[in-house]
Amino acid sequence: MNSPHPVDTAPTGHRRFLVKLTIIATLGGLLFGYDTGVISGALLSLREDLSLTSMQEGVVVSSLLFGAMFGALLGGKMADRLGRRGSLLICAGLFLFGALGSALAPDVTIMVIARIVLGLGVGAASVTVPVFLAEMAPADRRGRMVTINELMIVTGQFLAFAINSLLDQLIDDPHVWRWMLGVSMVPAIVLLIGMCVLPDSPRWYAIKGRLTESRHVLDLSRPEREAADEYQVIVTHAESELLRDRGAALRDLRAFPWMRRLLLIGIGLAVASQATGVNTINYYAPTILESTGLGASAALILTTTVGAVSIVGTIIGIVLLGHFNRRPLLLTGFSGIVAAHVALALVFLLPDSMMRTYAVLGAMLLFMFFMQTFVGIGTWLLLSEIFPMTIRGFAMGIAVFMLWTANTIISFVFPIINAALGSTGTFAIFAVINVISLTFLAKTLPETRGRTLEELEDDFRNHGTRAAA
Repeated sequence: MNSPHPVDTAPTGHRRFLVKLTIIATLGGLLFGYDTGVISGALLSLREDLSLTSMQEGVVVSSLLFGAMFGALLGGKMADRLGRRGSLLICAGLFLFGALGSALAPDVTIMVIARIVLGLGVGAASVTVPVFLAEMAPADRRGRMVTINELMIVTGQFLAFAINSLLDQLIDDPHVWRWMLGVSMVPAIVLLIGMCVLPDSPRWYAIKGRLTESRHVLDLSRPEREAADEYQVIVTHAESELLRDRGAALRDLRAFPWMRRLLLIGIGLAVASQATGVNTINYYAPTILESTGLGASAALILTTTVGAVSIVGTIIGIVLLGHFNRRPLLLTGFSGIVAAHVALALVFLLPDSMMRTYAVLGAMLLFMFFMQTFVGIGTWLLLSEIFPMTIRGFAMGIAVFMLWTANTIISFVFPIINAALGSTGTFAIFAVINVISLTFLAKTLPETRGRTLEELEDDFRNHGTRAAA
């Protein structure tokens, strides 16, 4: 079937299209990172300006996470019904209005509502962006394209830490937090405009019976022969699913044990990624450093190193994914995280001094290196790959809903547990939890590198999830 539009069949044209698509779509990841990271610095002035109690402080932080839980479910359904592109357009609107509401909030109630709206955008984008990129990418570029989103997430977090520190130095005003929270309106507007010019994924078009559009998108992003071959595979799978009168994800999950097993593995991986405690560092790093004796401004400045290490680690991880399988990289990451939590538990036993402060920071940076180099990119990549086409959006939504649920619970109870057990006891608990996660993943994780999404689906259907390990 020929494309209905003229197509630039030169390799540079295909690369240009994929680069443009990746940059625009991963603005959702940038906003995910910025909006989750910015509260760590904004909280230092926000708590005084709005006279927050410790309970209200926890509600303000966790309200975005609460929204993200349900945004993940919303995003999965939107991605299946409205398409990946339609879902991201809605995400951009949620990011824009949530940031505006947060920046202008006159009181705690409006702040919480605005951050729930932001959370809906974060949760929906965290489902849709990896699925969109995985379905748009050629098999040999899928790992790199999907993990660019993780790079944008940690870049967003770094920008949040850096902008918080910069604004704290430039603006001597108790309302500085409004500027911190409002900055994210700019990339939200760019995402909204950018998604208007992109098509949807060829796999979503095919499952909706829009085969001409499916082939057109493949022609935009692949050489002619590769596009033709992949089109035939996609159409065969789409027609097979349609002939079975399927499409109700819950019905499919009830009918097919192999799909249920993949969903359980996805949920386990998603929860394990949050049980690392990564967001206790992202959300409370300035507070943790302040507890070692630093002033607020110094804590904000040192927190930028957490963001910098996250970026460096993610870049290294993207390079490693080009040479090594997903599964051993993830298991290496969880092993390193266990070691980092043990180190954090031990350094808090040192007597108060600047050496202790820098030892705590060093252990935090070690943790973030293993997290972002191995676990962060591997988690989102595998979640975008393992689910079959007909339930991909729904299953991704369920897995990411559980991810955000774990994130919300851990972020809310962290200050409470830390106050009761101290930092040594708290991080020792995290070490034990991550040993359990490592054991679970070593027994269940499949390997997905080097095959198309359709080849993976056939493997899982015919041979079970361990066939690809």
